[in-house]
Amino acid sequence: VQLQASGGGLVQAGGSLRLSCAASGRTFSSYAMGWFRQAPGKEREFVAAISRYGSYSNYASSVKGRFTISRENAKNTVYLQMNSLKPEDTAVYYCAVDLTYTDGAVRTSSYEYDYWGQGTLVTVSS
Repeated sequence: VQLQASGGGLVQAGGSLRLSCAASGRTFSSYAMGWFRQAPGKEREFVAAISRYGSYSNYASSVKGRFTISRENAKNTVYLQMNSLKPEDTAVYYCAVDLTYTDGAVRTSSYEYDYWGQGTLVTVSS
């Protein structure tokens, strides 16, 4: 599976960005997708995840109500709409695929995810 993340950039606090992650190599609708982020000097952390057909999603408490994860299986793409951005959202954002997810609640641990994209940098200025 190859993942290509895009859409990062520099934005002022309160602004919005939409990240995209295009997948190739396997049947996209067969697996759950997640977004993680890593800020300088910090460990990678969970941001959001979505099940195969979007029935289930989960968010980190720090982004709930501001970020929305979605997917378009016909385009093999998962999105992360980020609104009301804060300086503390500054990080490299990674998309990842969970190949062994079956059903129910999506997983939030990075150890459950099998393939990762290269990351896209989001910088939020105050």
